[in-house]
Amino acid sequence: MSGCVKNIYAIFKREMLAFFVSPIAYIVITGFIFLCAYFFYNFLGYYDLVLQQYAAMPYQMNKQLPSMNEFVVARYYYTLMVILVFMIPMLTMRLIAEEKRTGTFELLAISPLSVTEIVLGKFFGVSFVVIVMLLLAFLFPCLLYIYGQIEFMPMLTGLIGMILYALGFVAIGMAISSFTSNQMVAAISSMVVLLLLYMINSPAESVGGSIGELLKYLSPSEQVVDMLLGVVQLKTVIYFVSVILFGIFLSQRALEAQRWR
Repeated sequence: MSGCVKNIYAIFKREMLAFFVSPIAYIVITGFIFLCAYFFYNFLGYYDLVLQQYAAMPYQMNKQLPSMNEFVVARYYYTLMVILVFMIPMLTMRLIAEEKRTGTFELLAISPLSVTEIVLGKFFGVSFVVIVMLLLAFLFPCLLYIYGQIEFMPMLTGLIGMILYALGFVAIGMAISSFTSNQMVAAISSMVVLLLLYMINSPAESVGGSIGELLKYLSPSEQVVDMLLGVVQLKTVIYFVSVILFGIFLSQRALEAQRWR
């Protein structure tokens, strides 16, 4: 077991070096944080404008003021979901496609490493980068908690939901990268698949019935909604763990087929 962990760690360390030696990780993280700051500032400014409007209209004072958690933080997380649809494929596109293009996958294939160890090492490598990105993005809501009146638990459960959401997308992006040797094909295909998955609940209301409920359940954004409001449900955790395992399974099958050609 310890040998398996060492092998996974070796692949993980290799991925970390590959990410941070090249400019990809720096560009993606910098761009992500810039977008986070931009949208967070906009939502906070709009919230301040709404409060001023409430104060300027005496008849509105009897109404409940909008919650900062729902008005700013939840909207901020919703926006991050969309941003991740386009950011994650930029990180996963090179995972396995680049190995195939440069021919280094053949070296991995004849090494004593198992396919499972290779896949898990690569998955943990990208996941680490994504989690760092989300923790940096979490600093903005933390400023509200320090200097404003805001509930911490919805912030925390929202972060956990975002991490599960992102890791599910990482697993899918990695699986798509394992089926091609072209990074651009992997990136564009991942964006299309993730965008479709993000929007799969759009026709749910018009379709209705059991099919509509199924579309809602399959939507990762729909699964995260309750967590953004501070509610953690077991079905949500099961959903994202299933997506992650499914993505890892597809990657394993693709690499095993490639290994024995």
